[in-house]
Amino acid sequence: MRPGKMAPAGGSGAVRGLWVPLAVLALTRAALALTEQYPALSLLKQELHRQRQGPAGGCASAGGWAEQYSAECDSSFLHFHESDCDIGGSSSCEPVLSLHTEKILNQAKLLAEQKRFPFATDNDNTNEELAIAYVLIGNGLYDEAIRHFSTMLQEEPELVSAIYGRGIAYGKKGLHDMKNAELALFELSRVISLEPDHPEVFEQRAEDYATAHEDFQHSLELNKNQPIAMLYKGLTFFHRGLLKEAIESFKEALKQKADFIDAYKSLGQAYRELGNFDAATENFQKALLLNQNHVQTLQLKGMMLYHHGSLDEALKNFKRCLQLEPYNEVCQYMKGLSHVAMGQFYEGIKAQTKVMLNDPLPGQKASPEYLKVKYLREYSRYLHAHLDTPLTEYNIDVDLPGNFKDHWAKNLPFLIENYEEQPGLQPHIKDVLFQNFESYKPDVQELICVADHLGSMMQYETPGFLPNRRIHRAMGLATLEVMQAVQRTWANSKVRMNGKTRLMQWRDMFDIAVKWRRIADPDQPVLWLDQMPARSLSRGFNNHINLIRGQVINMRYLEYFEKILQFIKDRILVYHGANNPKGLLEVREALEKVHKVEDLLPIMKQFNSKTRDGFTVNTKVPSLKDQGKEYDGFTITITGDKVGNVLFSVETQTTEERTQLYHAEIDALYKDLTAKGKVLILSAELGEVDAVCNLILSLVYYFYNLMPLSRGSSVIAYSVIMGALMASGKEVSGKIPKGKLVDFEAMTAPGSEAFSKIARSWMNLKSISPSYKSLPSVSETFPTLRTMIEVLNTESSHCLKKTIVVV
Repeated sequence: MRPGKMAPAGGSGAVRGLWVPLAVLALTRAALALTEQYPALSLLKQELHRQRQGPAGGCASAGGWAEQYSAECDSSFLHFHESDCDIGGSSSCEPVLSLHTEKILNQAKLLAEQKRFPFATDNDNTNEELAIAYVLIGNGLYDEAIRHFSTMLQEEPELVSAIYGRGIAYGKKGLHDMKNAELALFELSRVISLEPDHPEVFEQRAEDYATAHEDFQHSLELNKNQPIAMLYKGLTFFHRGLLKEAIESFKEALKQKADFIDAYKSLGQAYRELGNFDAATENFQKALLLNQNHVQTLQLKGMMLYHHGSLDEALKNFKRCLQLEPYNEVCQYMKGLSHVAMGQFYEGIKAQTKVMLNDPLPGQKASPEYLKVKYLREYSRYLHAHLDTPLTEYNIDVDLPGNFKDHWAKNLPFLIENYEEQPGLQPHIKDVLFQNFESYKPDVQELICVADHLGSMMQYETPGFLPNRRIHRAMGLATLEVMQAVQRTWANSKVRMNGKTRLMQWRDMFDIAVKWRRIADPDQPVLWLDQMPARSLSRGFNNHINLIRGQVINMRYLEYFEKILQFIKDRILVYHGANNPKGLLEVREALEKVHKVEDLLPIMKQFNSKTRDGFTVNTKVPSLKDQGKEYDGFTITITGDKVGNVLFSVETQTTEERTQLYHAEIDALYKDLTAKGKVLILSAELGEVDAVCNLILSLVYYFYNLMPLSRGSSVIAYSVIMGALMASGKEVSGKIPKGKLVDFEAMTAPGSEAFSKIARSWMNLKSISPSYKSLPSVSETFPTLRTMIEVLNTESSHCLKKTIVVV
C-alpha cells in the first residue's frame, strides 16, 4: 500500500441509515412506542414493566415471551409460546394451526370487539380479520400471520395495521436473520409514510444501538433480574460486532432464566460468529433440548453446519425446520442448496422450485432467497449436465451467459433479457452416490488425509471465519494439484485445460484452485471478472467491504484499523503540506489527538473546506516490472451524516484498463518464475529456491491487489502459494497468525518485497517431505465433477485415526 490521492467524497453522504440489523431493535422499540397509544400491545416495554411491578389482578407474572395468551388477563394479549408440534408424529406439522383454530378465532373476536391492536379501523369485518393475524403472532405462528396480512393487503394495499403487523411478524421470526430484519424495516418504513401523525414510533433514536443499550442498561439498574432486558442488551452488543460482550450478556440472561431458549439460541449464534463451532453447537443443542421444535434454532444450527462443511447434518436440521414451517424460505433454499452441493440434483432442484413458486405478493419485498434461487437453479442444471464430462474439456466462465454471470455476481434480480434457460435434468445422468472412505485405494486415502491437513493450514483465526471442513479438503486438494501441475510445467510438460493442450499459464494455475472452490460451495459465484460482459467491465466492478457502518464494526478487519488510520493520517499531512503549508503544524497537532477512524472526519471538515460529507484516500501499488510506475490499489472512504454515523469502507474497482496493467505485471513475474523453476529442477541451490519463493509471493501479491474474482480470491490465492512453494521444494508449516488476513496483508503492504517478508515470517518454510512424490495425481484421480463431489462428501473422521506423514 503506497500513498495515493485524497479527495472529498461529495454528494449527500453515503450513510443515510444504519445497517439493517438495526431494524430489529428499531422494530422492538417501535412496538414499545406504540404501547403508549395501544396499551394492549404487549412487547418488550410491557414485559419489562410487568417484571418490575410484579403480578396484578390475579394474573401470573410472565418470566418471558413463553406464556400462553390468557383472555382473563387484561394486561396483555400478545404473549408468545413455542409450538408443541411433535416432529415424530407426523410428516407435516401444519395441523398445529388447525388444532388451535377455535381458540384463535375466539381470541380474535374479543380482540376485534375491543380494538386492542394497533391502527384498528372503523370496519368491524376488517378488524376481525386483522385481529386473527395478530393472534397468530401471539401464538408464534409467524408465517401464517404474514400470509394472512398479505392476503388482506392484496385487497387493500395501504391497510396500515396489516403493514405494521406484517413487520412485527417478520421481526419475531428471528433477530439474527438478515432477511427478516430487512423486511421488517421495509414494512415499518411504509407505516411512517402512511401515518405521518405518529413520527415518535420511528424516531432516529429508535435506530440507535447505543441508545437502545443505554435504555436496557437503565432498566437493569432498576431491576437486575430481567432476563429479556439482559438478552436485548446482549443483542445491542451483537449487532455492533461486540461479540465477547454479547456473550457475557447472554450468559447473564441464562443465569436469571435457565430455560431461556432465545438466550441459548443467541449465545450459539454469537459463538458461531466468533468461529467457535463447538461452543455454538453446544448452545444450539441446549435450546433444542428445551424445545426440539424451535424453528429459529433449527434454521441457525442448520446454516452453521452447512458453513462448517457438515452438509448431511445441516440437511437434517433444514428438513425438521420444514416439517414445522413448510413455507420457511430460508430452510427451503438451504435444503435445496445442501442437496445440490452433495450432488443430489433432483431433490435439490425440487426444493429450489418451491422457493421460486413463492412469489412475493403486491407490496411485499422479495426475500434474498427468492432473489438468489433462480441463479442457483440454472447453475445446478449446468453442473448436473457436466457431471461426467472431463473437467479439462469445458470452461464455466465461457459457457455461462455473460449477463447471467454479471447479474449473479452482483446479486441483482433475475431480469435478464432474452435469457435461454439451461436444459432440464437429463434422466440418464444419475445423482452422485455416497463413497465410503474405505472404498478408495490406500494411496488415495492418504491423498485425502494430506489434503485435509493442508486445507486446515489456510484457516483464519479471526472472528467471523468458521472452520469449514469441506473448504479445507477442497483447497487442500487444490494445493496438491497446483504442486503437481507446476512441477510438470517446470519439467516442460504440457497441461490439458479448457479443451486445449498447452504449456500452463498463470491463470491456468489459479483455475485449478478456482474449480475446487466453486464446487465446494455452489451458492457463491466464483467468477473471473475480466470474463464479464464488456459493458460491465467498462463501468467497473467493485469489491466493497464495510469496516464501520454506523455503530456496526466489522470484527473481521479490526486488526487493520490502526494501520489504515495511520496511513490516512500520513496522507492528510502530505495533502496539507502541499496545499496548506502554513497550517500544517496545527493539522499535525490535531491528528495526534485522533485515535479512532470516526474522529478523522471532523478534522478534515475543520481544515479543508472542500470536505462536505466525507473524503477518500487512494492507495498505490508499485510495479516491479517498470520501476517508478504505480498501479491503483484500493480506495478508502470515510463519510458521515448529520447525526454522527460514519461509513468507513474500502473497495477495489476492477476496470478493463486496471486489469490489463496488473495482468502485464503478473505475466512478467510468471515468465520469470517459470524460467527459474526450470533451473531449480536441475539445481536445487539455496539461492535459486529463495528467488523462486519470492517470485511466487510477489505474483500472488499482485493477484490480491487486483482482486480478479467475484468471490473466494483469498483462499484461492493462498492455495496457489502453498502449492507453488511445494513445487519448489518448500512446505508451509506455520499457521496464519491470529487476527491476520492474507489478502489484507498484501493490500496494506507497501510493496511486494514487504508482503513476501511478512508472509514468510509466519509460514515457517521447511523442506518438503519426500512422501508427497508418491501421492497419486489429483487431476487423474478426480477428473470429473462427480468424482470431485464424491471426495468432498466422504467422511473425514478416518483421517484423525491415521498417521499423516508430512514432515
